[in-house]
Amino acid sequence: MPGKMAGPWTFTLLCSLLAATMIQATLSPTGVLILGPKVIKEKLTQELKDHHAASILQQLPLLSAIQEKPAGGIPVLGSLVNTILKRIIWLKVTTANILQLQVKPSANDQQLLVRIPLDMVAGLNTPLVKTIVEFQMETEAQAIVHMDTSARGPTRLVLSDCATSQGSLRIQLLNKLSLPVNSLAQQLMNLLVPALPQLVKNQLCPVLEASFNDMYAELLQLVKVPIPLSTDHLEFDLLFPAIKGDTIQLYLGAKLLDSQGNVTKWFNNSATSLTVPTLDNTQFSLIVSQDIVKATVAAVLPAEEFMVLLDSVLPEMARRLKSSIGLISAKAADALGPTQIVKILTQDTPQFFMDQGRAKVAQLVVLEVFPSNEALRPLFTVGIEASSEAQFYTKDNRLILNLNNISSDRIKLMNSRIGWFQPDVLKNIITDILLSILVPNQNGKLRSGVPVSMVKALGFEAAESSLTQDALVLTPAALWKPSSPVSQ
Repeated sequence: MPGKMAGPWTFTLLCSLLAATMIQATLSPTGVLILGPKVIKEKLTQELKDHHAASILQQLPLLSAIQEKPAGGIPVLGSLVNTILKRIIWLKVTTANILQLQVKPSANDQQLLVRIPLDMVAGLNTPLVKTIVEFQMETEAQAIVHMDTSARGPTRLVLSDCATSQGSLRIQLLNKLSLPVNSLAQQLMNLLVPALPQLVKNQLCPVLEASFNDMYAELLQLVKVPIPLSTDHLEFDLLFPAIKGDTIQLYLGAKLLDSQGNVTKWFNNSATSLTVPTLDNTQFSLIVSQDIVKATVAAVLPAEEFMVLLDSVLPEMARRLKSSIGLISAKAADALGPTQIVKILTQDTPQFFMDQGRAKVAQLVVLEVFPSNEALRPLFTVGIEASSEAQFYTKDNRLILNLNNISSDRIKLMNSRIGWFQPDVLKNIITDILLSILVPNQNGKLRSGVPVSMVKALGFEAAESSLTQDALVLTPAALWKPSSPVSQ
């Protein structure tokens, strides 16, 4: 009968594993947040402070632990233990420090080993001497960070298998007194050797696990902070976590929402797979796919239309335009009055391209020239395929895109009241008008930038950006400020 039951159970297990694999394959990430060991260590250290881990160590019930597990748990030594304890008025931890945590890859490539060195000083009060007898206790707790796929719901990172590492316990007297006192202290330390590891496991390990859970929840909340984009906003969400080497990697999906909170675009199925660069010595890296950058630029620079009284705003440009039109038609040039208007319309939204570490914005522009502000019809209308070199930079934890220039790659005559002409005759003046009017207008909209709140939240003063073949990458730009050890 057991043999017959194996088939359905095996089939169910295989189906579950296949489903998990298909979900990960279907949800193609469009962003990755990579956290190096120093960031993990600092975030976990701060959580231990917030959970008052050092205070918990300072309240370890040393006497109770000795009474519950005397001399390694050998009952025949109970009377000896009682004799020792009768000579003790009190025994407690006076100072406790959690030293610099260490985060390293474990033997299993998909796990991290967290090492937590502990340094405590305990005080012993006995009638044998008027002063406090102090001794130092050093040990190290260890735990494993790994992916938990057992619980229902998405895969998450957890910390488990917390215990003191073998051979890490050191107990020594800090001040030697009389022979009877030294002998009592030595006997007491011998009793603490088997009791302290279990005490640390019972008291500190739950705090460590809770601290990691809160750290992980905080990281997830950090990536989910809405990013305002003009009237829209962008939101990231976790698809699945991973551990690679000594880093935690959070693979992200994204969605674009309008002002009413309705999703207008999902980014969970990128047409191209996202290339994740090596972290090297950088302590965090946010990689965002080209699709998201394109959508961000489109949201900030929607199609728009605006008109300019050229002679009032840019008189030299108006003079040059009149001179250039004079080469086509002297009559049309004479018709240009002091209230001549240049009307610029951007068609659709600009297209953003990345290639070999360089960024480019291409857009379709319609330009019309009206002889005066009373004219109902333009002298001519041209369509322009324009492109600009673009550059990302960061300022005050905001990512900003700047259009450095503009070129009129192709110009087509769409409408003309002054007869047919080759529009390339006006290429230079048209390009300069776009550079003087369109580019500053668009850079003004881009200048507000995109807030990158996670930079400071992860402990960095600023970030810098770079481009790969298919992604935008944010990394720390300033020196990093490590937090102090947890002490009490």
